Amino acid sequence: MKLVERQQQFIEEIQKYFGTSKATRPNKLFGVSNSAKIVEGGMQIGVVNLESARDDAEAFIFACVMKFPPEDEVYFAVLVRKDKATLLARLAEMKKLGAAAKTASETVDSGAESGEEDTEAESVMKYSARNNLTPIYIASDGRLWLRNKGFWNSLAIDLTPFGPAAEPDEIVVALYPPTASARRSLLAREFIGWLGSLIGREKIHELAVWTDTAIVRPEMRRMPHTIEISELESGVAGLGGYYTNGEVRRLHAALNFLSHKHFVILSGLSGTGKTQLALKYARAVHGITSSEAADPFLFVCPVRPEWTDPTGLTGYYDVLSNRYVVPTFLEAVLVATAHRDSPVFVILDELNLARVEYYLSDVLSCIETGSALQLHSNSVPLEGTTGTSIRAELPLPSNLFIVGTINIDETTNPVSDKVLDRASVIDMSAVDVPGFLADLVARAPELKEASDICEAKLTEIHGIMAQYGVGFGYRVVEEFIHYHAFNARHLEQDADTVTDDLLMQKVLVKLRGAERQRPLLTGIEKACKHLPRANALILRLLSDLDEFGSFQAMR
Repeated sequence: MKLVERQQQFIEEIQKYFGTSKATRPNKLFGVSNSAKIVEGGMQIGVVNLESARDDAEAFIFACVMKFPPEDEVYFAVLVRKDKATLLARLAEMKKLGAAAKTASETVDSGAESGEEDTEAESVMKYSARNNLTPIYIASDGRLWLRNKGFWNSLAIDLTPFGPAAEPDEIVVALYPPTASARRSLLAREFIGWLGSLIGREKIHELAVWTDTAIVRPEMRRMPHTIEISELESGVAGLGGYYTNGEVRRLHAALNFLSHKHFVILSGLSGTGKTQLALKYARAVHGITSSEAADPFLFVCPVRPEWTDPTGLTGYYDVLSNRYVVPTFLEAVLVATAHRDSPVFVILDELNLARVEYYLSDVLSCIETGSALQLHSNSVPLEGTTGTSIRAELPLPSNLFIVGTINIDETTNPVSDKVLDRASVIDMSAVDVPGFLADLVARAPELKEASDICEAKLTEIHGIMAQYGVGFGYRVVEEFIHYHAFNARHLEQDADTVTDDLLMQKVLVKLRGAERQRPLLTGIEKACKHLPRANALILRLLSDLDEFGSFQAMR
């Protein structure tokens, strides 16, 4: 989109928002010579021609832009409606002072011819008899100050002698490009916040002017605690989630009961839908109804077992590329920092594949103390691999929501009390096979025949295995059904043969234990009497138990 086009679109949108008539034309301050500039004590929003300002003007609108690297533009428009009389009075006063200054100047000139000096007359020469070149300033008092000749280098002065100042009704802002990305300059957002600190944050309003594939929709600008739990539960269910034990409510409460800390750990058997719960909850919060739709405020960060320090999360300076490497977690922090009014979710998948207290210690400290992440020691921001500048320190924003998932098995590390004390831990080990199958068939009726074939056997075997902590989750159940449906369409094998194969491939491979688990094996043996391959495996495991005192299916 061309620069002129987006300027015009911004003008059209602010006119609609302010509800002004066509007679009130916004003053366009987009040029090089008349654009906004930061000055000491405030900012100059532009230089505008107000020579023909009418006393019956409906309102005054000043449309401006500030540009920030690498590619951000902050468009903003200042509305003066309620206090327009003060602004008009100031314009009239400046003309009057300019006329007086002109007369004084003529006196000085005649005095100069006679060798006389009039320093008092010279000091009056601050104004023009016209308002065709009027710089407009927002000072730290939140008001607009004007003069029509000369430029101030600073507003850190006593403004009282410069006459009455108008108070803006509000300022609307729009960011271009509108994408939610770590490439967004933090300076752009900080500028908006600074603008709010000048005139009052309640007077700042953001408009969505431009569309984009990753546009931040209104639903993405609401915090989770403001959303009804019924809407979130129906949103998760609509995305295919099956959570009947209050998991959605528990996750919602655990993430939002504190305003400064949003950290939850989902624990349980593999395949019970821990990661999917976090994903579906985030999409439901953002108003997304499809699992395939892009969510610019959702990040998945798989934990790697070799992580022993924070660099896997918070990044590091790469001397070869001369840039700061930005991992997924840090990208989420940058996006959350740039979009303070949108909840950003980051999922630490398989949290305990590495020692959590090793690589997460810096983040945990920041969560607990409110201190900033220490990224590097360079006083100058470094170029990041995402295109944005990376500062030495970066606070964790309050709109960042962290969800970790853990499995408890021989491939993972124990989670220390230091971590558990700083998080809410939700167990998701309960599995309802019949209920899940009913929900699956409701969503995919073509799977009903396969579900009817498998339900009884899956329920029976899961019930036996769950007593000994080696049950299976919904992932296994769903894949079991899809395998049977595929067989019915393409292979046409006997259903019992397929069940026998699947038990060997997906379920019984998890069996391991010692004498205490003997009832587990005998129970499964009875359940698999008519399934030859599964039964042969159980008999071998019983033999191993008798001979060695322990057994393991995968050895």
